[in-house]
Amino acid sequence: MKKILLIEDNQELLENTAEILSLGGYEVMTALDGKSGVEKAILYLPDLIISDIMMPGLDGYGVLLMVQKHAELKDVPFIFMTAKTERSDFRKGMEMGADDYITKPFNEAELLNAIETRLKKSARNTIKEKIAEIPNEPRRISLETLLEGKITNQYKKRQVIFSEGNHPHYLFYVAKGKVKAYKTSEDGKELIVGLYGAGDFLGYTALLEESTYKVTAEVIEDAVIDIISKKDFFELIQANPDFARRFFHLLADNNNQKAEHMVELAYESLRKRVARVLLLLKAKYENHNTEHFSIHIRREELASLAGTSTESLIRTLSDFKNEGLLLIEHGLIEIINEQKLANMLN
Repeated sequence: MKKILLIEDNQELLENTAEILSLGGYEVMTALDGKSGVEKAILYLPDLIISDIMMPGLDGYGVLLMVQKHAELKDVPFIFMTAKTERSDFRKGMEMGADDYITKPFNEAELLNAIETRLKKSARNTIKEKIAEIPNEPRRISLETLLEGKITNQYKKRQVIFSEGNHPHYLFYVAKGKVKAYKTSEDGKELIVGLYGAGDFLGYTALLEESTYKVTAEVIEDAVIDIISKKDFFELIQANPDFARRFFHLLADNNNQKAEHMVELAYESLRKRVARVLLLLKAKYENHNTEHFSIHIRREELASLAGTSTESLIRTLSDFKNEGLLLIEHGLIEIINEQKLANMLN
């Protein structure tokens, strides 16, 4: 079923048009303004976009410009739906790359015919492009090539990237920021099983296993995440053995780290576990431009990493502070004596 994104700021017209499209056999996504329309286009990758021109904030011309900047959207058919009938308006839209115009008011047949025509033309062009791209030798795709076609999203602190139990459609690459992966127990408690920073990939295990996500990924510090389609990821794995080996090594390393962490939680004292977690955070997220490592992290998250209760974690942090190992102020934890923390692990 083809997906159509409909962007229209008139609620009644939006609902009526969406109903026509649904009855016509299309999956319809709607947006009441240009900004949310662009966001949905990036997230859902529709097969065709229909947009009003005159909208508050980001108008239809702005929507067209924004979607054309994304590699996965630049060839998606774009139809303007507008009450403007001046020739200059049509010319402006066409020069910017619009595929068609539907003038308000329109009837059901006009709308569906315009959509069917554009989708058929787009399908023919796609087939021609794929034939032209067939090389004489197998094409090798690099990581840089993969990231060129990505979508970049900004995530705020506490925002979820993907959730446990959902089916994967993308590979995620952390360009900036901090992310945690956690599982939730039956009683609602959170167990952090992974920490990620700039240069790390997320979500690849579920893609490779063709299963659902076994964890939830959540931002712990504002992050910039590159989103790569499942199709592009598998093309890279199949065409580039070196890159595939990197991922298998990554899987092995993660499994080994998880096993070591479980042993530490089972046999080490609370002080050792907290010291180890603080040093782990430093190793993962250290900014070498500062004298001492510091981090804002919720005490519940830190307790989960250390395998203890929040109350016990807070008491241990207070002990470390009194011993001159840490500075703690307004939620910020700063390591000021790394050597003593490391000595605890010996």
